[in-house]
Formats: sequence, C-alpha cells, structure tokens
Amino acid sequence: MGMHVGGSKAGAIAEMNVVPLIDILLVLLIIFMVITPLTPKGLDALLPQPSPNQQKQDVELENKTVVVQVLTNNKLKINQEEATWEGLQGRLEQIFKERADKIAFIKGDESVLFMDVARAIDIMRAAGIDKVGFMTNRLEAGQ
Repeated sequence: MGMHVGGSKAGAIAEMNVVPLIDILLVLLIIFMVITPLTPKGLDALLPQPSPNQQKQDVELENKTVVVQVLTNNKLKINQEEATWEGLQGRLEQIFKERADKIAFIKGDESVLFMDVARAIDIMRAAGIDKVGFMTNRLEAGQ
C-alpha cells in the first residue's frame, strides 16, 4: 500500500499499489503456461465398434471363430458344417490342434433344452477348449 502526501486535500489518502500484484500475476501465468503441456492429456479408451451389419466381415476372423450350434431334433453344426454328437469331440480336437487360442462359442435354438447345450459344453471342454462363450440372437444382431 502506498500513501499519497500533499495535494489540496488534507490528511492521508490510502491507495493500493497494484504493480506488485501484476508482477505476481504474470509470474503465475508463465508458470501455468509451462506446466500445462506436461500434464497428461487423458486416458486410453476403447472405442465402441460398429455393429456387424455396418462393418465388413473379415474372412480371416470368420475362419478363426468357431461356433457350435445345437439345433432342434438333436442336430449339431460346427459353423456351417453338419456334425454328430459322437464325432463332435474329435472334430473340435482336429480344428483346435494347431490353434493357440482355444476359444469357441455355442449357440442353441430357443426350443432346445439347456441339458443339450450343457452336454455340448462338456464335450467342448473335453476337446481342450479353454473358453466357451454363449451366442444369443441379440448378440448376433449387434445389440
């Protein structure tokens, strides 16, 4: 704070000296300008992928994905290939013999009993498949 002496008015007049405050403000501004580029920009995030009907199906990915379908009337399919209950384990072992990722999916029709789906899962696990995922109609539709 400063004091103004003299003049037409009698007595002391108190005026605020703002010059040191401006200096402090400029120093803080420079410090924040230097620190700002060093702060992290954000977190890595996974972006949502477009639904299957909007993206092109990759042929290699389609060949890697194995889906066992349990159909009505006690029928089975591995992707689009017909299979039997007796030959399911041998065919899966043959498919996954040279693959590093032992992941397969299972899909059952709405009218199929869960007992049949569980039987297929047991056979898949016996064939050496580490992870079994469930396919649903909503999942296939991309919802």
